[in-house]
Amino acid sequence: MKVLAIVILLGAATPLPTYAAAKDTIIVDLVSEPSSLDPQKQWNPDSYFVYRNIFDQLVTRDDSGKIIPDIATAWTYKSDTEIAFTLRDDVTFHNGQPLTPDDVAFSVNRIIDKKFASPQFSQFNKILSASVTGPHEVTIRTDGPYPVLLAQLVKLSIVPKHVVEVVGDKAFNLSPVGSGPYKFAKWQLGVGVYLDRNDAYWGTKGYFQHAEFRPVPDPATRVADLKAGGADLAVTLDPDLAAQLQSTSGVKVLTTVTERIAYLKLNPSRPPFDDVNLRRAVAYAIDKQSIIDGLLGGYDKPALQLASPDYAGYAPDVEGLSFDPDKARQLVGEAGAAARQPIDFLTSPTFDQRIVQALVQQLSDVGFKVNIENVDFATYLQRVQSEKTKQPTLSFGRWSCACQDADGISFPLLHSTSSWSSLSDSSIDTLLNTARNTLDDGKRVAAYNEVATAVAKDVPVLPLYQAAAIYGAADKLEWKPTANESFFLNRVSWRE
Repeated sequence: MKVLAIVILLGAATPLPTYAAAKDTIIVDLVSEPSSLDPQKQWNPDSYFVYRNIFDQLVTRDDSGKIIPDIATAWTYKSDTEIAFTLRDDVTFHNGQPLTPDDVAFSVNRIIDKKFASPQFSQFNKILSASVTGPHEVTIRTDGPYPVLLAQLVKLSIVPKHVVEVVGDKAFNLSPVGSGPYKFAKWQLGVGVYLDRNDAYWGTKGYFQHAEFRPVPDPATRVADLKAGGADLAVTLDPDLAAQLQSTSGVKVLTTVTERIAYLKLNPSRPPFDDVNLRRAVAYAIDKQSIIDGLLGGYDKPALQLASPDYAGYAPDVEGLSFDPDKARQLVGEAGAAARQPIDFLTSPTFDQRIVQALVQQLSDVGFKVNIENVDFATYLQRVQSEKTKQPTLSFGRWSCACQDADGISFPLLHSTSSWSSLSDSSIDTLLNTARNTLDDGKRVAAYNEVATAVAKDVPVLPLYQAAAIYGAADKLEWKPTANESFFLNRVSWRE
């Protein structure tokens, strides 16, 4: 058997320079309250922004997107299905206990345990087991070759076995213990989550002693906080608000095109979208470019499939159904009464409601009757991950796998076994299984090309645009947004 090996050495962490007058606390205005601080439960922007600073991962990405060591200093493929990770031996959790290979194996086995029911399960279900194979080594075994393993492990946080097993999952979510650069301090529901710097951190120390993450659903309020100096960073701004900040002293706009794909998810398990022609009518009805130009300030890019061009598995020749409202009206008219029944459209304040309103208007223009249901983000997540026939008929979403691979979006949104998917299509399942079970790049590209072609033709999901992230920040805040939308407090500083 041919043995592949990848060994990457981790150099000594470089401390941040000493500043003459350090700012004590950074205040971040999020959109919603985190739905979870247990990193192996929900994975969404507001939760991720907070808990990523409490925990470490086996591997991480630098600001350019390259996978680099974290808790693992090196990794070696023993075979196509076994990879051994060499671990640091100088890491402690925030309670002072050492991070051991047992904790790493426990964290991996926890997220793949079906009884644990992690919404992230579909991204890790190729993993069969993790076991301790040396004093500082853990070996992960996969069900066949898994080309996206390292990219997925970027998101798998290491939790302390001795804490989780004693306090239980619910208590751990309310008072998490990690090994990351910041420690959990308190969570005031409806007010904010508070973190303190981990001065014993093994890696790069954070600049700020404290961090506050506050839920501020109204984007105008986030901007007002920023202008008044009550917040140092405001997330998820729209172009109009960004334009306001461009002419305001003391603040600035930070933006980047991300790997996040905005989409409409249509439920083929429920009428009227059990009719493929009505799903196609939706695709013909939506003018993506007008939404980007008219509402998104031209920051975003049209998405032709469930991947961005820098993803492994992107199919450059697949374009999907083009904007053709006359064709949409024809298909709606041919469907008769089935197309005129009210359609529930689930959304959340987390998303830009101007986009939702524009989508509803374009659907209404071709004859659909759409009713918006706007719920809090926790309820939204629960609804879109429910049993297929109980998922909403139509929902707006934005997805980033932070893995730069077509598997990271296509599998969770399309595979019948995923809690996020409302589709049951054995041919799609076969293609997705093929793509994630081979190390042959040619076979993977061919499979994803067929998946993209099927999605473009039958529209179980309509990709809309590759989203730009727009942030407002205090002028003195030094931070570079990344395409994978990670926010690491120990990569942020303050210019005095």
